[in-house]
Amino acid sequence: MSRRSDRTRQTAEAAAAARCTVTVCRGCCCGVPAKNPRLDHEAQLDDLRTALAGVAAVRRTDCLDACEQANVIVVQPSAEGRRAGGRPVWLGLVNDRDAAADITAWVAAGGPGLAEPPAVLDLYAFRPSRRVRAELESE
Repeated sequence: MSRRSDRTRQTAEAAAAARCTVTVCRGCCCGVPAKNPRLDHEAQLDDLRTALAGVAAVRRTDCLDACEQANVIVVQPSAEGRRAGGRPVWLGLVNDRDAAADITAWVAAGGPGLAEPPAVLDLYAFRPSRRVRAELESE
């Protein structure tokens, strides 16, 4: 691999680390119309990606093993947010456009460690088991 390719990859990795990461569960229960039939699951993911383009990395993942909270979104802090004390925030039952818009606004303002989340997100926040948290952090 050339030096230019290495530098390009390193620059891209550094830029990604500088941003929040929004992980959207789309496993066995999240993103399944049978469980949440009134939500267009693909549109929710597309809306998050569009609204956060250039602001945060948005990734789809398989089951986060918090099925009772479907649909689950985890907001991981940027490197700066982590240095400021921010930790991943797990949000469940994100089954309407308003909740996704509140998440988007918070992440655009800096996310965990850098911006206070809208108070309404307290209704969605939950704490998964240590095992589940550890699996996400190891990815």
